[in-house]
Amino acid sequence: MKFITQAHIDRAMTYDAYRALIDSLLAEGKSTGPKQSDSLLGYSKLNAHRMGRLDTHFTMLPELDAAVRAAKPQTWLVLTECWCGDAANIVPVFRHIELANPDIRVLFLLRDENLDLMDQFLTNGGRSIPKMIVLDADLNETTTWGPRPAEGQALMDDMKAQDLPYAEKAEKLQLWYARDRTRAIQIELAALLQ
Repeated sequence: MKFITQAHIDRAMTYDAYRALIDSLLAEGKSTGPKQSDSLLGYSKLNAHRMGRLDTHFTMLPELDAAVRAAKPQTWLVLTECWCGDAANIVPVFRHIELANPDIRVLFLLRDENLDLMDQFLTNGGRSIPKMIVLDADLNETTTWGPRPAEGQALMDDMKAQDLPYAEKAEKLQLWYARDRTRAIQIELAALLQ
């Protein structure tokens, strides 16, 4: 049985608090999570840049805008980490949705600090992020989404089947995100909201 408690909500961060945490950690030469490495720090710096770009250069598709404006009150609880390239391309979109309709509250938890919750929402047995859990007013799960749009997931599945090295998979997936320009995530979220 899956459970989400008020304690999860109480310790969750707003998008602004999440971004401030990332900036603070990067200033200390750190990433989120218990594991620290030069590679995770490098990904975190790159992802902070990606998020900043989406924070300021985002255009909502008309179909998503209509779905967002018509949405009923709900909370989106998002498990993430700043070193995650998928999250860097996705979580700013969640923030723009929240700005367009304050009835959609978006909160963030760090995956590695909330494994009790993460392990209830695995993707094919893995702790893939970002993972969004949609909750009603009584904290009941209504649906989930993540870790990436279906088209991006198909690309990742194909690369895994080819047993490509991690760096090559990450590069190809980031190229897909750059070409897609948030279109796939916006279309999927519009469908989720309807």
